[in-house]
Amino acid sequence: MGTVEIILLLLIVVLICVSVFILSRFISLNREINDYRAETGKEIKESFSSFSSMLYNAQKSAADAQNKSLEEMGNRFDRMQDDNNRRLEQMRNTVDEKLQKTLEERIGQSFRIVNQSLAKVTEGIGEMQSIASGVGDLKKVLSNVKTRGVLGEIQLAAILEEILPHEQYEENVNTTGEAGNVVEFAVKLPGAGEEPVWLPIDAKFPGDTYQKLLDAYETGDAKIVDAAKKELVSIIKKEAKDINRKYISPPKTTNFGIMFLPFEGLYSEVIRLGMVELLQREYRVNIAGPTTIAAMLNSLQMGFRTLAIQKRSDEVWKVLGAVRREFEKFEAELLKAKKNISQANKNLDTLIGTRSNKVLSSLKKVEKLPDSESPEPESVIPNGGSVTSEFECRSLAEKDDISDAGLEIQGSESEMME
Repeated sequence: MGTVEIILLLLIVVLICVSVFILSRFISLNREINDYRAETGKEIKESFSSFSSMLYNAQKSAADAQNKSLEEMGNRFDRMQDDNNRRLEQMRNTVDEKLQKTLEERIGQSFRIVNQSLAKVTEGIGEMQSIASGVGDLKKVLSNVKTRGVLGEIQLAAILEEILPHEQYEENVNTTGEAGNVVEFAVKLPGAGEEPVWLPIDAKFPGDTYQKLLDAYETGDAKIVDAAKKELVSIIKKEAKDINRKYISPPKTTNFGIMFLPFEGLYSEVIRLGMVELLQREYRVNIAGPTTIAAMLNSLQMGFRTLAIQKRSDEVWKVLGAVRREFEKFEAELLKAKKNISQANKNLDTLIGTRSNKVLSSLKKVEKLPDSESPEPESVIPNGGSVTSEFECRSLAEKDDISDAGLEIQGSESEMME
């Protein structure tokens, strides 16, 4: 064999050895890797198992804590719900009580209002029934001519009694002196002599004719209305003619009379018919309703008062003259009383000043006498007098002066009173 072959063989042997070494090393590394993998997998498995157990425990603890919290929250929620339910029940009961009380009060109040309204309605129905009966009675009264006249007389008498004193008017007066011509009312007016001048006032109420005119207005027929107006004009003219013929007789009466219509509607209708000037011109009769007769009587009353003042003006001047003379006498008496009072004040000043000084000086002399040298009271005053007696005399004199001054003051007061 040659060298080359040996070298090649050696190289082959070396390669085989190297390959075997590498193979064995690879196998060993592979075994180590497998072992490491096994150990690592075991450790990982153990760690995972431990982590799983820890996670399970943590999850279990968290679940238990959560369940406990949820249970506590549920219990708290239940308690809150029970508390809310209880409060709601209390609120509902309170609201129900208040609503019930308010409802009862409102219902009671409504019932009271309804009862009051029903009572008023019942009262109104009773009043309406009484008014209806009164209207029926009034219709019965107005249907009779005589009672209609009495109604006008009563209304006129009430107006006269309210405005004029009874001595300024009379009832049922014969103004013309003829038998049967008696006017219902006549107002006394002052005349030229002692006898008064009468103003005749007669009440007239053509109720049937006026009612026909009202009914004609309701129908709206012009012919019926004109016929009713003509009938009313004819009746009013006839009544005015009777007043002129029976009651107007100057100079016993005024040159006009008054026809009193007791309703304003009738009076207004007569004015609308233009009868005022006609009656004044042809029959010397003035038309008056309840309002105008009151105004006319008030004017007469003012005239009566003015006339009475004019008649008694002389008496007023006499009274004023007597008052002036009495006042002059009163002034003279006041001056005399003033002089007397001044004199009395002077007398009082004299008594208070001079006499008091004398008494005080006498008392001072008595105080200055020593006890050992003081003589007997009888030896001090000559003529057998004494200090006491002299003082008493002075006191009596002063009392007399005061009495005189008092009498003068009383005399002055009595003169003032007179």
